[in-house]
Amino acid sequence: MTTDPALLARITALEDERAIIRLQTAYGYYVDKAQWDEAADLFARDATLEIAARGQFRGQDRIRAYLKCLPGLMPGTVFNHMQLQPLITLNGDTAQGRWRAIMEVAIAGAVDMVGEATYENAYVREANVSGEPVWKIAKLHCYVTYYADWQKGLAGGGVPMGRELPECPPDAPQTVDYDSFPAVYVPPYHYPNPVTGRAWSA
Repeated sequence: MTTDPALLARITALEDERAIIRLQTAYGYYVDKAQWDEAADLFARDATLEIAARGQFRGQDRIRAYLKCLPGLMPGTVFNHMQLQPLITLNGDTAQGRWRAIMEVAIAGAVDMVGEATYENAYVREANVSGEPVWKIAKLHCYVTYYADWQKGLAGGGVPMGRELPECPPDAPQTVDYDSFPAVYVPPYHYPNPVTGRAWSA
């Protein structure tokens, strides 16, 4: 086994990046199947969650409560959430990541939608139930780009993104005021341009 500090640091970084990708991918699969407890277990104790315009939920317990307000999986439903294009930035025991999600949502006879969203997330290394340090989601912020009716397509206009749920009020209002398609909003990039080094500027 190598003892070269530079090589060990590179190996550690690759392992951390792979662990974060695995973590976020697991989140997508659990959401697919409405496995809300499994999804909530991926969050840090003091994590925050913000999806569309439903407000911000703070702490793992509140995130779990919010997720359990969402519909359950049953015959005639599809809730696919494909997590794509990861760009991970490591910083010791914390990290940031940008993702693209493609969403298919259907309830037979009632709902038939396709959507896309950008995630700007944060991650933290925190002890699991066995006391071992593992990566967890520290912040999940899902910016919805569009929802559209499958039959009408995007040319038929967008379907409004989700707003606050009366049965599950948030702990705070949404932190960024924006609208989805046909409006245009570019979520800020957490990373500088990898070639020029310039930080994102709206």
